[in-house]
Amino acid sequence: MDKELIIRSGSSAIDFALIKDGKLVELNKEEDDSNFAVGDIFIAKIRKAVPGLNAAFVNVGYTKDGFLHYHDLGPQVLTLLKFVKRVSTGKLKDYSLQNLTFENDIDKDGSVAEVLKSNQSLLVQVMKEPISTKGPRISSELSLPGRYIVLVPFSNRVSVSQKIESKEEKDRLKRLVKSIKPKGFGVIVRTVAEGKKVAELDRDLQNLMSRWTAMCKKLYKAPHPSKVLGELNRASSILRDVFNDTFSSIAVDEEELYTQLKDYVAEIAPNKESIVKLYQSNVPIFEKFGIERQIKTSFGRTVSMSKGAYLIIEHTEAMHVIDVNSGNRSNKAKNQEETALEVNLISATEIARQLRLRDMGGIIVVDFIDMNKAENRKALFDHLREEMSDDRAKHKILPPSKFGLIQITRQRVRPETNIKTREENPNGIGEIEAPIIVIDKIKTDLERLIKKNHKKITLSAHPFIAAFLTRGFPSPRSQWFFDHKRWVKILPRDAYTYMEYHFHDKNGEVLD
Repeated sequence: MDKELIIRSGSSAIDFALIKDGKLVELNKEEDDSNFAVGDIFIAKIRKAVPGLNAAFVNVGYTKDGFLHYHDLGPQVLTLLKFVKRVSTGKLKDYSLQNLTFENDIDKDGSVAEVLKSNQSLLVQVMKEPISTKGPRISSELSLPGRYIVLVPFSNRVSVSQKIESKEEKDRLKRLVKSIKPKGFGVIVRTVAEGKKVAELDRDLQNLMSRWTAMCKKLYKAPHPSKVLGELNRASSILRDVFNDTFSSIAVDEEELYTQLKDYVAEIAPNKESIVKLYQSNVPIFEKFGIERQIKTSFGRTVSMSKGAYLIIEHTEAMHVIDVNSGNRSNKAKNQEETALEVNLISATEIARQLRLRDMGGIIVVDFIDMNKAENRKALFDHLREEMSDDRAKHKILPPSKFGLIQITRQRVRPETNIKTREENPNGIGEIEAPIIVIDKIKTDLERLIKKNHKKITLSAHPFIAAFLTRGFPSPRSQWFFDHKRWVKILPRDAYTYMEYHFHDKNGEVLD
């Protein structure tokens, strides 16, 4: 399993494409005006507490106030309030928390009005970026994520990722962290820390402590609201969270960003520094790596898959609905149950990819093809869970219902990625599918006709489409010949509309 990170730098935004085994699985954009990224920490003031919601609205500088629920205050919020007040007025200059007297934990079932008051200064962290008409969702239970650990101020708890299955390894990591962690700070050990030595964990811890100290120094007489600690840039945060030995390449087309990434990789994985490459070519980087094509074919309402199967993805305000279709396929060697299982497994892999690619959140209902055998339903459920195991967003998958439906909940922390895949119609009013999607449809239809054992096949298409299919080497038509050992005659037809095409047999009859 090879992973590649392709980074395209523009004048106002940076695009990050994560590729797994040649397929696009994540697409992120970092814009210059993105002031409320997940993980950013602000010094802000409570605007008002609302007992009816058991929450407070906090002015963080966005057009809509940030929403701070009582359960997101953290048990040591009273200590945090005292710390912020003393540091911001200059009365406390020791940021280590070692000599700070901790207040009692707040009641987990208490009221926000008993804890927070209007105009109080508070450190808050963005949990969810502003989405639609809502302001950012924030928390005062702060955390500073590193490569191997997450530092939690105003806590003494040490916990280890549940994804580390070995009890001996969990005990070892917990013992190591307890030996190096400073008083007043809790630590969460991340999955990538498995097998790491204490020196690597300590280096990560010291980096996080340096960030904490630098943030606290900004609090003295800081304007309210203001950002006092920014999350790493999106490229570094992606590397921090997903980088491992399976990465084979990191390509970036901008020199300054290339230097930053090379330094960061040298810090977290010195033996992998050489995989960071500066891309220098007249061909745009997303074109070179085939990402533009995958974007066009992956973000529409209909998503094609192998063996003629396809997905229909519908979005509503409350949920997402995905319908699995087997397509018009003929498979005489397999019965209906085996065919359904095969299509469902292919679809589960693509659905896991689509959820990450579009960053879909909330409730997702998937209508798989019905299967009668319990073992097949279990195989589908296990396969979907395995495919989603790399998903960094918190999610939960329920087993298939008797109607073949699988329900998924997935954490939504930023607006869903929505890319327009239809283009202006060059022949008149309205919009049409992107030409590249039509090329994929032609390829799929051709494969279906070859399976039906048609010998001589002619394709009639608009001159633009015909020219694209026959140009260069290997041209798409040449590639078809290499794949199927069948030469397809292509005829340009002036009378056809831009997206129109038809296949004909040796007698000129139209093939369905």
